[in-house]
Amino acid sequence: MQPDPKILLDIVQMRMPYGKYKGTIIADIPVNYLEWMAGKGFTKDKMGMLLSTTFEIKTNGLGEILTMVKKTLLKQNRGY
Repeated sequence: MQPDPKILLDIVQMRMPYGKYKGTIIADIPVNYLEWMAGKGFTKDKMGMLLSTTFEIKTNGLGEILTMVKKTLLKQNRGY
């Protein structure tokens, strides 16, 4: 099974629709808030999947992946 690259694009483009970090890009939500949400249980919808994926990426020291995706998108949007 191949990972879906659209998930990473959604994480760096979509904004949190509710809660303390409403309006914040999902990739920019602090780990401590994601930890709190994990303790409560992520929802079983797409947003829950994106938040739990972000939590796993950040807590496993792989946050640089999100930074690279952001930079790539920025370059593409600028036409580089």
